[in-house]
Amino acid sequence: MERIVIITGASAGIGKATANYFKAKGDKVYSFARRKADGFDSVEVDVTDSVAVKKAVDFVVEKEGRVDVVVNNAGFGISGSVEDTPEENMKRLFDVNFFGSAFVIQAVLPHMRKQGNGTIINVSSVAAPLSIPFQAFYSASKSAISSLTEALRIEVAPFGIKVTSVLPGDVKTDFTAVRKKNEEDNPVYGERISRSVAQMERDEQNGMSPTVIAKDIYNLSKRKNPPVYKVGGKKYSLFVVLAKFLPKRTVNFVISKLYG
Repeated sequence: MERIVIITGASAGIGKATANYFKAKGDKVYSFARRKADGFDSVEVDVTDSVAVKKAVDFVVEKEGRVDVVVNNAGFGISGSVEDTPEENMKRLFDVNFFGSAFVIQAVLPHMRKQGNGTIINVSSVAAPLSIPFQAFYSASKSAISSLTEALRIEVAPFGIKVTSVLPGDVKTDFTAVRKKNEEDNPVYGERISRSVAQMERDEQNGMSPTVIAKDIYNLSKRKNPPVYKVGGKKYSLFVVLAKFLPKRTVNFVISKLYG
């Protein structure tokens, strides 16, 4: 049976790969993004605008009669020291990465509750459980997504609505190129910031295909009882498991050697 699927940020990267994957499996995909996504039913909407998001969700429901799956994927990254990150960059990051997902969730829940089913999949990151220095605000926004997912899952379970998240590791997409860097960082940090960001960007550009994450998201959408979260990529699953059992000081020390 064809499912009605909303995917935010489907015009590029993981979102586009996910939209293609769902479509290839026979689902009808609606892309929610600021620019038109070719190949799908595209709704141009800024997810940071709660009124526009509600109108977009209502439009899909009026046209299709239901929404079966929502994938909250829209997001971007910033880098630089916490001390020197401009206020507007911090706020914009949370507006897109966190509040954008929250607005979509608020808009879709009444419809899913009425139909008695639905699946919400939030795209978090391995950078949530493993916070990355000089990308602290990105890690914080994804930690917020993970916490939101866990609480929401409990809240809506009685209504037949399933909530889960996927935590991608390094993925090769244009996410790297559009990362917003601080225009200026305090010289006391020396070359640590440039080395850290360069290492992260190398890891991303040597990372897995976004199709790997798209497949994970699709499989989660088909699960009768999905897990609280799924780590994207086998080696990253190992990192997250080890981080659970090792002392936090040890995990922090290892990350500092890699990116500090």
